[in-house]
Amino acid sequence: MALFTPFTLRSVTFPNRVGVSPMCQYSAEGGFANDWHLVHLGARAAGGAGLVVAEATAVSPEGRITPHDLGIWSDEHVATLARVAAFLRAQGSVAGIQLAHAGRKASTKRPWDGGGGASAGEGGWTPVFGPSPVPFDDGWQVPAPLDEGEMDRIAEAFAGGASRAAAAGFLVAEIHAAHGYLLHSFLSPLSNGRTDSFGGSLRNRMRFPLRVVAAVRAAWPDALPLFLRLSATDWVEGGFVPEEAVAFAREAKSLGVDLVDCSSGGGHPGAKVPVAPGYQVPFARRIREEADVPTAAVGLITDPAQAEEIVRSGSADVVLLGREMLRNPHWALRASAELGTPHPGPRPYERARPFSAVG
Repeated sequence: MALFTPFTLRSVTFPNRVGVSPMCQYSAEGGFANDWHLVHLGARAAGGAGLVVAEATAVSPEGRITPHDLGIWSDEHVATLARVAAFLRAQGSVAGIQLAHAGRKASTKRPWDGGGGASAGEGGWTPVFGPSPVPFDDGWQVPAPLDEGEMDRIAEAFAGGASRAAAAGFLVAEIHAAHGYLLHSFLSPLSNGRTDSFGGSLRNRMRFPLRVVAAVRAAWPDALPLFLRLSATDWVEGGFVPEEAVAFAREAKSLGVDLVDCSSGGGHPGAKVPVAPGYQVPFARRIREEADVPTAAVGLITDPAQAEEIVRSGSADVVLLGREMLRNPHWALRASAELGTPHPGPRPYERARPFSAVG
Protein backbone atom coordinates (compact mmCIF):
# COMPACT_ATOMS: atom_id res chain seq x y z
CA MET A 1 0.00 0.00 0.00
CA ALA A 2 1.54 3.30 -1.14
CA LEU A 3 -0.18 5.62 1.35
CA PHE A 4 1.57 4.07 4.33
CA THR A 5 5.08 3.89 2.94
CA PRO A 6 7.84 6.23 4.15
CA PHE A 7 8.83 9.29 2.12
CA THR A 8 12.12 11.17 2.45
CA LEU A 9 12.99 14.75 1.56
CA ARG A 10 16.50 15.92 2.41
CA SER A 11 17.23 14.55 5.91
CA VAL A 12 13.59 14.15 6.97
CA THR A 13 11.70 10.87 6.59
CA PHE A 14 7.93 11.02 6.85
CA PRO A 15 6.54 7.77 8.30
CA ASN A 16 3.63 7.81 5.86
CA ARG A 17 2.10 9.94 3.09
CA VAL A 18 -0.83 11.34 5.13
CA GLY A 19 -0.57 14.95 6.25
CA VAL A 20 -2.71 17.48 8.07
CA SER A 21 -3.21 20.59 5.98
CA PRO A 22 -2.55 23.96 7.65
CA MET A 23 -5.92 25.28 8.84
CA CYS A 24 -6.41 28.64 10.53
CA GLN A 25 -7.81 28.33 14.04
CA TYR A 26 -8.13 32.07 14.79
CA SER A 27 -7.50 31.26 18.43
CA ALA A 28 -4.25 33.05 19.30
CA GLU A 29 -3.74 36.28 21.22
CA GLY A 30 -0.75 38.40 20.29
CA GLY A 31 0.32 35.67 17.89
CA PHE A 32 1.12 33.21 20.69
CA ALA A 33 0.28 29.51 20.43
CA ASN A 34 -1.71 28.20 23.38
CA ASP A 35 -3.39 25.06 24.69
CA TRP A 36 -5.88 25.04 21.81
CA HIS A 37 -3.08 24.72 19.25
CA LEU A 38 -1.35 22.02 21.30
CA VAL A 39 -4.50 19.93 21.58
CA HIS A 40 -5.78 20.58 18.04
CA LEU A 41 -2.51 19.71 16.32
CA GLY A 42 -1.45 17.13 18.88
CA ALA A 43 -4.64 15.11 18.42
CA ARG A 44 -3.93 14.70 14.71
CA ALA A 45 -0.36 13.61 15.43
CA ALA A 46 -1.62 11.06 17.95
CA GLY A 47 -4.09 10.05 15.24
CA GLY A 48 -1.32 8.76 13.02
CA ALA A 49 -0.68 11.55 10.50
CA GLY A 50 2.89 11.44 9.23
CA LEU A 51 2.99 15.23 8.83
CA VAL A 52 1.12 17.88 10.82
CA VAL A 53 1.40 21.46 9.54
CA ALA A 54 0.55 24.37 11.82
CA GLU A 55 -1.71 27.03 10.35
CA ALA A 56 -0.77 30.20 8.45
CA THR A 57 1.63 31.85 10.90
CA ALA A 58 2.21 35.53 10.25
CA VAL A 59 5.74 36.78 9.69
CA SER A 60 4.71 40.31 10.70
CA PRO A 61 1.81 41.74 12.73
CA GLU A 62 0.23 43.40 9.69
CA GLY A 63 0.52 40.08 7.83
CA ARG A 64 -2.15 38.42 9.96
CA ILE A 65 -5.50 37.53 8.43
CA THR A 66 -7.25 38.34 11.72
CA PRO A 67 -6.08 39.68 15.09
CA HIS A 68 -6.26 36.08 16.33
CA ASP A 69 -3.74 34.45 13.97
CA LEU A 70 -0.57 32.71 15.06
CA GLY A 71 2.58 34.79 14.70
CA ILE A 72 6.28 34.22 14.34
CA TRP A 73 7.56 37.80 13.97
CA SER A 74 9.15 37.87 17.42
CA ASP A 75 11.62 35.68 19.26
CA GLU A 76 9.07 35.65 22.08
CA HIS A 77 6.81 33.44 19.94
CA VAL A 78 9.34 30.60 19.81
CA ALA A 79 8.74 29.05 23.23
CA THR A 80 4.99 28.43 22.82
CA LEU A 81 5.49 27.10 19.29
CA ALA A 82 8.32 24.84 20.51
CA ARG A 83 5.94 23.22 22.98
CA VAL A 84 3.62 22.29 20.11
CA ALA A 85 6.40 21.08 17.81
CA ALA A 86 7.91 18.91 20.54
CA PHE A 87 4.60 17.15 21.17
CA LEU A 88 4.06 16.48 17.45
CA ARG A 89 7.52 14.95 17.15
CA ALA A 90 6.97 12.85 20.28
CA GLN A 91 3.98 11.19 18.58
CA GLY A 92 6.14 10.21 15.60
CA SER A 93 4.83 12.92 13.26
CA VAL A 94 6.91 15.41 11.35
CA ALA A 95 6.16 18.91 12.66
CA GLY A 96 5.57 21.54 9.98
CA ILE A 97 4.59 25.20 9.99
CA GLN A 98 3.24 27.51 7.30
CA LEU A 99 4.81 30.97 7.00
CA ALA A 100 2.39 33.58 5.74
CA HIS A 101 1.57 37.20 4.99
CA ALA A 102 -2.09 37.96 4.30
CA GLY A 103 -1.45 41.01 2.11
CA ARG A 104 -4.69 42.70 1.03
CA LYS A 105 -6.75 40.05 2.87
CA ALA A 106 -5.35 41.12 6.25
CA SER A 107 -7.14 42.87 9.12
CA THR A 108 -10.38 40.89 8.95
CA LYS A 109 -12.76 39.44 11.51
CA ARG A 110 -12.91 35.75 12.33
CA PRO A 111 -15.41 33.79 10.23
CA TRP A 112 -17.68 33.20 13.23
CA ASP A 113 -17.59 36.94 13.97
CA GLY A 114 -18.93 37.68 10.50
CA GLY A 115 -15.75 37.91 8.45
CA GLY A 116 -14.97 40.99 6.36
CA GLY A 117 -12.87 43.93 7.43
CA ALA A 118 -12.13 44.47 11.12
CA SER A 119 -12.41 47.99 12.55
CA ALA A 120 -9.86 49.40 14.97
CA GLY A 121 -12.30 48.64 17.78
CA GLU A 122 -12.37 45.02 16.61
CA GLY A 123 -8.58 44.79 16.61
CA GLY A 124 -8.07 45.70 12.95
CA TRP A 125 -5.36 47.89 11.48
CA THR A 126 -4.39 50.02 8.51
CA PRO A 127 -2.87 49.93 6.04
CA VAL A 128 -2.98 46.51 4.41
CA PHE A 129 -0.56 45.82 1.56
CA GLY A 130 -0.60 44.38 -1.93
CA PRO A 131 0.95 44.76 -5.35
CA SER A 132 -1.66 47.29 -6.51
CA PRO A 133 -4.49 49.40 -5.01
CA VAL A 134 -7.08 46.72 -5.82
CA PRO A 135 -9.21 45.55 -2.85
CA PHE A 136 -10.16 41.90 -2.56
CA ASP A 137 -13.88 42.73 -2.60
CA ASP A 138 -16.36 45.54 -2.12
CA GLY A 139 -16.08 46.98 1.36
CA TRP A 140 -12.55 45.66 1.93
CA GLN A 141 -9.57 47.95 2.49
CA VAL A 142 -7.78 49.28 -0.56
CA PRO A 143 -4.23 47.94 -0.20
CA ALA A 144 -1.22 50.20 -0.23
CA PRO A 145 1.09 49.16 -3.10
CA LEU A 146 4.43 47.90 -1.83
CA ASP A 147 7.60 49.61 -2.97
CA GLU A 148 10.77 47.61 -3.45
CA GLY A 149 12.18 48.51 -0.05
CA GLU A 150 9.01 47.25 1.62
CA MET A 151 9.23 44.05 -0.41
CA ASP A 152 12.76 43.54 0.86
CA ARG A 153 11.61 44.03 4.44
CA ILE A 154 8.84 41.46 3.99
CA ALA A 155 11.27 38.98 2.46
CA GLU A 156 13.48 39.53 5.51
CA ALA A 157 10.45 38.94 7.77
CA PHE A 158 9.80 35.61 6.04
CA ALA A 159 13.46 34.70 6.55
CA GLY A 160 13.24 35.68 10.21
CA GLY A 161 10.13 33.54 10.58
CA ALA A 162 11.96 30.59 9.05
CA SER A 163 14.84 30.96 11.49
CA ARG A 164 12.44 31.07 14.43
CA ALA A 165 10.54 28.04 13.10
CA ALA A 166 13.78 26.07 13.04
CA ALA A 167 14.60 27.24 16.57
CA ALA A 168 11.15 26.04 17.67
CA GLY A 169 11.89 22.54 16.37
CA PHE A 170 9.79 22.39 13.23
CA LEU A 171 11.22 20.13 10.52
CA VAL A 172 9.19 21.46 7.57
CA ALA A 173 8.53 25.09 6.64
CA GLU A 174 5.90 25.92 4.04
CA ILE A 175 5.69 29.27 2.25
CA HIS A 176 2.07 30.36 1.69
CA ALA A 177 1.69 31.57 -1.90
CA ALA A 178 -1.98 30.67 -2.34
CA HIS A 179 -5.56 31.72 -1.61
CA GLY A 180 -5.26 35.40 -2.47
CA TYR A 181 -2.73 36.26 0.22
CA LEU A 182 0.29 38.47 -0.44
CA LEU A 183 2.48 36.25 -2.60
CA HIS A 184 -0.45 34.90 -4.63
CA SER A 185 -1.69 38.46 -5.16
CA PHE A 186 1.60 39.26 -6.90
CA LEU A 187 1.32 36.17 -9.11
CA SER A 188 -2.23 36.86 -10.27
CA PRO A 189 -2.96 39.45 -12.98
CA LEU A 190 -6.35 39.97 -11.30
CA SER A 191 -4.71 41.62 -8.30
CA ASN A 192 -1.36 42.72 -9.78
CA GLY A 193 -1.77 45.65 -12.16
CA ARG A 194 1.76 46.98 -11.79
CA THR A 195 3.67 48.35 -14.76
CA ASP A 196 7.14 48.10 -13.22
CA SER A 197 9.44 45.09 -12.98
CA PHE A 198 7.02 43.38 -10.55
CA GLY A 199 3.98 43.32 -12.83
CA GLY A 200 2.87 42.45 -16.33
CA SER A 201 4.69 39.38 -17.58
CA LEU A 202 4.80 36.16 -15.60
CA ARG A 203 8.53 36.67 -15.13
CA ASN A 204 7.84 40.01 -13.47
CA ARG A 205 4.89 38.76 -11.40
CA MET A 206 7.04 35.93 -10.05
CA ARG A 207 9.90 38.22 -9.11
CA PHE A 208 8.84 39.14 -5.56
CA PRO A 209 7.47 35.69 -4.59
CA LEU A 210 10.72 34.10 -5.78
CA ARG A 211 12.67 36.67 -3.78
CA VAL A 212 10.81 35.44 -0.71
CA VAL A 213 11.52 31.80 -1.61
CA ALA A 214 15.24 32.55 -1.92
CA ALA A 215 15.27 34.41 1.41
CA VAL A 216 13.50 31.60 3.25
CA ARG A 217 15.68 28.90 1.73
CA ALA A 218 18.81 30.82 2.80
CA ALA A 219 17.51 31.08 6.38
CA TRP A 220 16.02 27.57 6.64
CA PRO A 221 18.50 24.78 7.50
CA ASP A 222 19.84 23.05 4.41
CA ALA A 223 19.06 19.62 5.87
CA LEU A 224 15.34 20.40 6.20
CA PRO A 225 12.72 20.40 3.42
CA LEU A 226 10.96 23.53 2.24
CA PHE A 227 7.38 23.38 0.93
CA LEU A 228 5.44 25.90 -1.15
CA ARG A 229 1.64 26.17 -1.12
CA LEU A 230 0.39 27.38 -4.47
CA SER A 231 -3.00 28.22 -5.98
CA ALA A 232 -2.60 26.50 -9.33
CA THR A 233 -5.45 28.49 -10.89
CA ASP A 234 -7.65 31.46 -10.00
CA TRP A 235 -10.68 29.81 -11.66
CA VAL A 236 -11.36 33.21 -13.28
CA GLU A 237 -10.80 34.26 -16.89
CA GLY A 238 -7.71 36.43 -17.14
CA GLY A 239 -6.29 35.12 -13.88
CA PHE A 240 -3.39 32.89 -12.89
CA VAL A 241 -3.52 29.61 -14.84
CA PRO A 242 -2.02 26.11 -14.47
CA GLU A 243 0.66 26.65 -17.14
CA GLU A 244 1.94 29.60 -15.09
CA ALA A 245 1.77 27.51 -11.92
CA VAL A 246 4.03 24.92 -13.55
CA ALA A 247 6.53 27.61 -14.54
CA PHE A 248 6.49 29.12 -11.06
CA ALA A 249 6.93 25.70 -9.43
CA ARG A 250 9.88 25.00 -11.70
CA GLU A 251 11.56 28.27 -10.70
CA ALA A 252 10.84 27.67 -7.03
CA LYS A 253 12.36 24.21 -7.25
CA SER A 254 15.54 25.72 -8.70
CA LEU A 255 15.77 27.90 -5.58
CA GLY A 256 15.46 24.96 -3.20
CA VAL A 257 11.75 24.20 -2.78
CA ASP A 258 11.36 20.47 -2.18
CA LEU A 259 7.59 19.99 -2.51
CA VAL A 260 4.68 21.99 -3.95
CA ASP A 261 1.39 21.82 -2.05
CA CYS A 262 -1.19 22.22 -4.83
CA SER A 263 -4.35 24.12 -3.97
CA SER A 264 -6.35 26.64 -6.02
CA GLY A 265 -8.51 29.76 -5.91
CA GLY A 266 -8.99 32.20 -3.08
CA GLY A 267 -7.87 35.26 -5.02
CA HIS A 268 -11.17 36.48 -6.42
CA PRO A 269 -14.58 36.51 -4.71
CA GLY A 270 -16.38 35.74 -7.99
CA ALA A 271 -14.48 32.56 -8.81
CA LYS A 272 -16.62 29.63 -9.92
CA VAL A 273 -14.83 26.64 -8.41
CA PRO A 274 -16.00 23.17 -9.57
CA VAL A 275 -15.77 21.64 -6.12
CA ALA A 276 -15.93 17.83 -6.16
CA PRO A 277 -13.98 14.97 -4.57
CA GLY A 278 -10.31 15.28 -5.52
CA TYR A 279 -10.97 18.27 -7.78
CA GLN A 280 -7.45 19.67 -7.29
CA VAL A 281 -5.57 16.40 -7.77
CA PRO A 282 -4.97 17.04 -11.50
CA PHE A 283 -2.97 20.15 -10.59
CA ALA A 284 -0.73 18.11 -8.29
CA ARG A 285 -0.15 15.55 -11.02
CA ARG A 286 0.59 18.14 -13.70
CA ILE A 287 3.04 20.10 -11.56
CA ARG A 288 4.72 16.88 -10.41
CA GLU A 289 5.20 15.74 -14.00
CA GLU A 290 5.95 19.01 -15.79
CA ALA A 291 7.97 20.82 -13.11
CA ASP A 292 9.63 17.58 -11.95
CA VAL A 293 9.04 18.33 -8.27
CA PRO A 294 7.30 16.30 -5.55
CA THR A 295 3.74 17.45 -4.83
CA ALA A 296 1.00 17.22 -2.24
CA ALA A 297 -2.65 16.86 -3.25
CA VAL A 298 -5.34 18.61 -1.22
CA GLY A 299 -9.05 19.28 -1.46
CA LEU A 300 -12.00 16.98 -0.69
CA ILE A 301 -9.82 13.94 -0.06
CA THR A 302 -11.88 11.99 2.44
CA ASP A 303 -11.80 8.28 1.67
CA PRO A 304 -8.82 5.97 2.39
CA ALA A 305 -9.12 4.21 -0.98
CA GLN A 306 -9.23 7.57 -2.75
CA ALA A 307 -6.09 8.75 -0.94
CA GLU A 308 -4.31 5.46 -1.66
CA GLU A 309 -5.06 5.75 -5.37
CA ILE A 310 -3.75 9.33 -5.53
CA VAL A 311 -0.36 8.23 -4.22
CA ARG A 312 -0.29 4.82 -5.94
CA SER A 313 -1.04 6.32 -9.35
CA GLY A 314 1.70 8.95 -9.08
CA SER A 315 -0.70 11.89 -8.98
CA ALA A 316 1.04 13.17 -5.84
CA ASP A 317 3.63 12.08 -3.32
CA VAL A 318 1.59 13.10 -0.28
CA VAL A 319 -2.08 13.77 0.50
CA LEU A 320 -3.02 16.58 2.85
CA LEU A 321 -6.40 16.46 4.56
CA GLY A 322 -8.15 19.47 6.02
CA ARG A 323 -11.82 19.39 6.95
CA GLU A 324 -11.82 15.60 7.08
CA MET A 325 -9.16 15.80 9.79
CA LEU A 326 -11.37 18.23 11.71
CA ARG A 327 -14.16 15.66 11.58
CA ASN A 328 -11.92 12.70 12.40
CA PRO A 329 -8.56 13.41 14.05
CA HIS A 330 -7.75 9.68 13.87
CA TRP A 331 -8.36 9.41 10.12
CA ALA A 332 -4.87 8.03 9.47
CA LEU A 333 -5.32 5.23 12.02
CA ARG A 334 -8.65 4.28 10.46
CA ALA A 335 -7.24 4.45 6.93
CA SER A 336 -4.28 2.25 7.79
CA ALA A 337 -6.59 -0.42 9.23
CA GLU A 338 -8.96 -0.30 6.26
CA LEU A 339 -6.09 -0.53 3.77
CA GLY A 340 -4.55 -3.53 5.53
CA THR A 341 -1.44 -1.75 6.85
CA PRO A 342 -2.46 -1.19 10.47
CA HIS A 343 -0.72 1.63 12.29
CA PRO A 344 0.02 0.68 15.92
CA GLY A 345 -1.33 3.99 17.21
CA PRO A 346 -0.50 5.48 20.61
CA ARG A 347 0.11 2.92 23.35
CA PRO A 348 -2.70 4.29 25.54
CA TYR A 349 -5.12 3.55 22.65
CA GLU A 350 -4.12 -0.12 22.25
CA ARG A 351 -7.43 -1.38 23.62
CA ALA A 352 -9.23 0.32 20.68
CA ARG A 353 -7.47 -1.68 17.96
CA PRO A 354 -8.24 -2.23 15.13
CA PHE A 355 -8.82 1.42 14.24
CA SER A 356 -11.32 0.75 11.46
CA ALA A 357 -14.68 2.44 11.04
CA VAL A 358 -16.37 -0.72 12.31
CA GLY A 359 -13.76 -1.60 14.90
